Amino acid sequence: MRPKYILRVTRSLFSTYYAYMLEYRAELFIWVLSNSLPFILMGAWLKASENNSFGLTSLEFIRYFLAVFIVRQFNIVWVIWDFERELISGQLSHRLLQPIDPFWHHLINHIAERFARIPMLVVLIVLFFVLYPQSFWIPSLSTGLITTFIVAIAFLLRFLIQYNFGLLSFWTERASAIEQLWFLSYIFLSGIIAPLEVFPPMMREIVLWTPFPYMVYFPAAILVGKAVDIWQGLGVMAGWMGISFIVNRWLWRKGIKQYSGMGA
Repeated sequence: MRPKYILRVTRSLFSTYYAYMLEYRAELFIWVLSNSLPFILMGAWLKASENNSFGLTSLEFIRYFLAVFIVRQFNIVWVIWDFERELISGQLSHRLLQPIDPFWHHLINHIAERFARIPMLVVLIVLFFVLYPQSFWIPSLSTGLITTFIVAIAFLLRFLIQYNFGLLSFWTERASAIEQLWFLSYIFLSGIIAPLEVFPPMMREIVLWTPFPYMVYFPAAILVGKAVDIWQGLGVMAGWMGISFIVNRWLWRKGIKQYSGMGA
């Protein structure tokens, strides 16, 4: 496939999905607000840290949960529900008639949504600093660039994993139920509930070899200036990305055969 063709198709899909997202700005704003769980947890941890028994100051908790809120805005994924609906309703058959893997439709749709929510996110961050002026800080240029890169990888990793769960729809109509079980582990082990510093040391060492903390905690920690092993994090993320990609291609080939066998 020629690079110019790929670029033209990508630009066309992005502009289409971006315009589609802008039509639902009010709903998009509600989606942004629905991810305010870190702020609720921040209040709980601020109260619990009054005796300084967790090794983190109140300012560190405030900045950390703001960083978690920001990171979560860019790694929200819903592809499993879209893919499951398309397969059950038969819309996937129309996708297969196009010379583009349905994977790219879903991926570019998610990326376009990220850009559509940025203005709303900026407004909420400004409001946060108005309410908590002592927490204001500006990351260095290098920190900002590294965080952006890590967030992009974290989003792709979570997208791939959830897309793999979506591919299970070829064999079951309730693939989303598997995602809900995965989501419970994601909530508790990714750093959304609490920073990894408050985990028991042994548990923290084990969790760092799973993909969960690298989807939220790792980029959030970098953003607020915590000391983390960036190269180890990138290595673990690359490993899980490779595994997820191999599983994705295998499930897709097997699933398409199953789908064709059903008369699609």
